[in-house]
Amino acid sequence: MRNPIGAAFAALLLLSAGAARAEVSEIRFAQQFSMGYLQFNVMAHQHLLEKHAAALGVPNLTVSWRTFSGPDNMNDALLAKAVDVVSGGVPGLVTIWAKTAGTPQEVRGITGLSQTPILLNTRAPNVHSIKDLTSANKIALPAVKVAIQAVVLEMAAAKEWGDKNYDKLDELTMSLSPPDATTGLLSNSSNFDSAFTIPPFQNLQLKNPAVHTILDSYDLMGQSTSSCAWTSKAFHDANPKVYQALVDAIKEASDIVAADPRLAVTYYVEDSKTKMSVDEILGFISDPRYRYSAVPLATKTYADFMYRVGKTKHEAKSWKDLFFPEIWDMNGS
Repeated sequence: MRNPIGAAFAALLLLSAGAARAEVSEIRFAQQFSMGYLQFNVMAHQHLLEKHAAALGVPNLTVSWRTFSGPDNMNDALLAKAVDVVSGGVPGLVTIWAKTAGTPQEVRGITGLSQTPILLNTRAPNVHSIKDLTSANKIALPAVKVAIQAVVLEMAAAKEWGDKNYDKLDELTMSLSPPDATTGLLSNSSNFDSAFTIPPFQNLQLKNPAVHTILDSYDLMGQSTSSCAWTSKAFHDANPKVYQALVDAIKEASDIVAADPRLAVTYYVEDSKTKMSVDEILGFISDPRYRYSAVPLATKTYADFMYRVGKTKHEAKSWKDLFFPEIWDMNGS
């Protein structure tokens, strides 16, 4: 005679197993509109994530996008489970990784996205390097102390004056969006004379002969990842198929950007509603120093500096500590 209690228990186990295997039906991205995320433009237009998810057995995945203005707001949304995937500068990843490592809210990187030089430009004629900056100069950047530009400036200061003086130039900085910083710098009517922004704004600034560069991130640390994507360990562990599809989609999008940059830039122009032309932006990224790659480079350099000067309290022993295992076979750093 069949045991009804045993049958009910078995059915419960099957239901539990099915629930454990169920993956999200929607993935929510937080993004910033800049040229650092061309892979996302490609992914959105060509539905690459949906394609890879379906191939792995997750059909009809919905992908949504929310725009944020800075890393702190995006990280807050990630920890609040309002978004699933965040993208931003490497220091934003390092900050939240160090804050959450070993906790139930642990966050790690997914892949790198862009490798682009970040330029500190000025219209001050007597300023030729950061050594020439005084209290009379002001620097507009996306977010004081936390943006990648702020951290690069601190790294340059530490190299020049020692780690104890890493924040020597912080008092000269002010928070302003890259578009507004560019408008102010070029108008010569603002209360700042320098701007530390991102492509393509830094490139637009240099078209004015009165503007010149005093700090190049590549001179400081070589070819390096400037933007990357990250998510929570909870999302990673609960959605192995969707997560693998995400990694595969970013890799494919990176290949598409490399093979057909005009197409990728066309998507960016359409999405960002920029007044710049496709040809104008292509001219900027034709510089061989601009690369769009899933491979994370020099991420540990940022993490080492931030730990050394006390901006974070958790040390990364390897770049792999910062990223999930799916990309550990890459030649990262």
